[in-house]
Amino acid sequence: MEKRITVLEVLVQQHTKTFAERYAGFPLKVAGLSRFNSAKESKEILEQLAAGTVDVVIGTHRILSNDVQFKDLGLVVVDEEQRFGVEQKESLKKLRTTVDVLAMSATPIPRTLEMAVTGIREMSTITTPPEERHPILTYVGPAEEAQITAAIHRELLRDGQIFYLHNRVDTIDKTAMRLKELVPEARIRIAHGQMSEGELEDVILAFWNRDF
Repeated sequence: MEKRITVLEVLVQQHTKTFAERYAGFPLKVAGLSRFNSAKESKEILEQLAAGTVDVVIGTHRILSNDVQFKDLGLVVVDEEQRFGVEQKESLKKLRTTVDVLAMSATPIPRTLEMAVTGIREMSTITTPPEERHPILTYVGPAEEAQITAAIHRELLRDGQIFYLHNRVDTIDKTAMRLKELVPEARIRIAHGQMSEGELEDVILAFWNRDF
């Protein structure tokens, strides 16, 4: 069965880069562990985790594998939206009896909410938006090429990127060609679930790297 690149794997790449940048001025070593790592890279990271020379590791479910050993695990941060179920969280806790677990989510799962309400777990809410955060503007209406073109131009002017969602694979190429006609200066690529693993991975990483 062919494996598919997952959102979580892309997030690992993004978070690893962000953590490395933020801790650049501190004597901390950050590593990412996912399917993106080569066999050699994974082996080196596992050895460093066991030796305690890696301070922060960001990973997919790969960090729950039996070959992952931590020298002195103290804190586990879990994104609850990324399919870390109760079983996986319990596995993390067993790695060290004194480990602290911080679960974060924009949309908490019912079990977490119940545990918070009943007092089994503590819960805090972040209500202050990040600095320079702009409100999301949503418009609903009939599809009009002039409006679509204007929206894309507006995003390009602020050096942003655009997701254009189309609901049929068999006509997605035609739609992309039409967008290219409407906005010839835009670099456009296509991604969908019927692409091979290599093709899909290439597109997603290229988008993350702002190649288009």
